[in-house]
Amino acid sequence: MQRSTTARLAASMGAGARRAALVAGLGLSAGAAAAAYGWWEKDQFTLREESVPILPRGARPLRVLHLSDIHFVPGQTAKVRWLASLADLAPDLVVNTGDNLSHPDAVVPLLEALTPLLQFPGVFVPGSNDYYAPVAKNPAAYLLGPSNRKPLPDRVDLDWRRLFTGFGSAGWIDLTNRSQSVNLGGVRFDFSGVDDPHLKRERYADWPRGASGHEERPHVKVAVIHAPYQRVLDHFTDADADLILAGHTHGGQICLPGYGALVSNCDLPTWRAKGLTQWENAGRSVQLNVSGGIGTSRFAPIRIACRPEAVLLTLTPRV
Repeated sequence: MQRSTTARLAASMGAGARRAALVAGLGLSAGAAAAAYGWWEKDQFTLREESVPILPRGARPLRVLHLSDIHFVPGQTAKVRWLASLADLAPDLVVNTGDNLSHPDAVVPLLEALTPLLQFPGVFVPGSNDYYAPVAKNPAAYLLGPSNRKPLPDRVDLDWRRLFTGFGSAGWIDLTNRSQSVNLGGVRFDFSGVDDPHLKRERYADWPRGASGHEERPHVKVAVIHAPYQRVLDHFTDADADLILAGHTHGGQICLPGYGALVSNCDLPTWRAKGLTQWENAGRSVQLNVSGGIGTSRFAPIRIACRPEAVLLTLTPRV
């Protein structure tokens, strides 16, 4: 009897071990499949289109191409081809909201990749990955909260001056903690931008002179930022912006189908991590477009249920 019980116990333990091994194997297989899918999805570039009614009555529609978080690495041929193809949209303006780089040697090939788009008027602000190269770390840390906001001792400085000079030489306007007016389609646009709020480097510049809103022909006020922290969104909402453009979130990068983003990498609510929404503060509201971004850190090159995107905003007259 004892021998039979011992045998049954041994068999049961053996079955339990086999089940545990099976579950572990299935988990590893699922993880590998998810990683393979995420690697594929990171190159499935998309164009999101939105209509934003903020122009004065009688103005013709204008097309604004919003680029963000390219995170370029030399050798990304699929990304190069797709970026070049965006020039076929013939935008009236290109807005770049930062994090262009993900490698110390990326500046020159990125400027070459953007050459077809640099022929159009543009404005830009920087993100942290224009100043510093990303560092290798546990990818799961991304799900625990905003990434480190301070330059770490082992971080590599990127050649952001060369990048900004390249943009400026093509006529793109640097809005880092400054403002400037631009005439587009006969409409005066007043832009105000800030340095990366993720690094707490934002400093606010007043709207350009004459932008009080009392003129016969109203101006359109557009705020340009990298990381959409609530304090910055509230500031520009209070300042009567008509549109805020931001990036940084990667749309969550790893999302759950049917649910959406798990994190926004800042204090923005996750349901706003990508898309056009209305931001409200103290009785005022403003159109907010957060780009899901084009790339990823080179140390976490996957996207799940969150395809990379550029955004084409068609600005139309107010109703």
